Amino acid sequence: MDILIQASQFFLSLSILIVLHEFGHFAAAKSFGMRVESFYLFFNPYFSLFKKKIGDTVYGIGWVPLGGYVKIAGMIDESMDKEQMKKPAEDWEFRSKPAWQRLIVMIGGVTVNVILAALIYWMVLFVYGESYLPTKNVTYGIMVDSLGQEIGLRNGDKIITLDGNEVENFSKVPMEIILNEVKTIQVERDGQMVDVAIPQDKMSELMQAPGLISVRIPFHVGGFSKGSVGKEAGLEKGDIIVGLNDSSIIFFDAFKTALQEFKGQEVNVNILRNDESMSIAVTVPEEGLLGVAPKGNLAEFFELEEIKYSFFESFPKGIEKAGTTLVNYVKQLKLLFSPKNKGYESLGGFLTIGSIFSTSWDWHHFWNITAFLSILLAVMNILPIPALDGGHVMFLLYEMITGRQPHEKVMEVAQIAGMVLLFGLLLYANGNDIYKHFLK
Repeated sequence: MDILIQASQFFLSLSILIVLHEFGHFAAAKSFGMRVESFYLFFNPYFSLFKKKIGDTVYGIGWVPLGGYVKIAGMIDESMDKEQMKKPAEDWEFRSKPAWQRLIVMIGGVTVNVILAALIYWMVLFVYGESYLPTKNVTYGIMVDSLGQEIGLRNGDKIITLDGNEVENFSKVPMEIILNEVKTIQVERDGQMVDVAIPQDKMSELMQAPGLISVRIPFHVGGFSKGSVGKEAGLEKGDIIVGLNDSSIIFFDAFKTALQEFKGQEVNVNILRNDESMSIAVTVPEEGLLGVAPKGNLAEFFELEEIKYSFFESFPKGIEKAGTTLVNYVKQLKLLFSPKNKGYESLGGFLTIGSIFSTSWDWHHFWNITAFLSILLAVMNILPIPALDGGHVMFLLYEMITGRQPHEKVMEVAQIAGMVLLFGLLLYANGNDIYKHFLK
């Protein structure tokens, strides 16, 4: 059911973004008197799930959910309609219009995506406001994975600065470390200030470590996995774990680590239940896990920052958030294509994108992710790769600077090369997904 909910959100978000992106091209083309022959959600090789002709345009839904398109008369695109290009140019064709008009048509989709992201953020901030955990309020310090420990961080460290800069919102710390290629993390450890140097050759690994840094929390039982030995032994939701055998342990990470020493043995889990102390005997399985999950609601443990915005206050904040998201994604792309950092190893496909949606239907989360994907779609489409909007923009700028149109044969070859490149990237990204989720 969780996968179905995620998939439903993914396809809804994708459909909204594709339709509005293509509408940007459509509206711009129509405003300049160009004939739009097709407007499709998803691709339709051989057949369509739905199509209807209204005026000069066929509107339809394809069966291959990899994108969408508008086919503008007199334009060399993925349809590779060479027969039309052999005919004399008509006034209503793309190729007959001035270069500046064609340029506006080509950036129409990207423009709509950026505007859409700003509008979504505006409405989300107005309706929901902002809620975040200030870094200074992370009173128990951080919890790090094995890679975090390898680079020098320790469970319980309190992050003070990144390269001397404070980070107000704790959730932004991991991303700041990666995007800004932070060299030094200053932490408070056992009352002392410690500088942790980040090995720059670890940057590619950091990009692939979703659990690098998280909030350290007391172990309050929040739920159980299927077949949980902890639940069978008598643990209940709401129990506060305070120790293991004779050791006092209050944090989830410390408890998890301590269990590893008692695989196959019986232990006493010390808890508080309704303010009463008790011990529950549990036999630890060979994997060293009891199948018990901690409460994840940070508001129960920390003071969160809550900000509400009026309708007009949220407007500039929405624009600011869209701009910040755009800049950060450009930084991600820089790392992604950096041979030094091997960011391409973290490239993901549909499984990766789908996994960022919630396993429950949460409209707040849905619209935030949709706004982010709108920015992603804008940036990816404006890259100067033939077959993408940015490739067409590149040729149009060449024409506007030189006063000469690129030869149609050059455009055709470039279009084919771009499609091969994109198809290769698509295979690589989704192959990465399959490897990481099923084979690794």
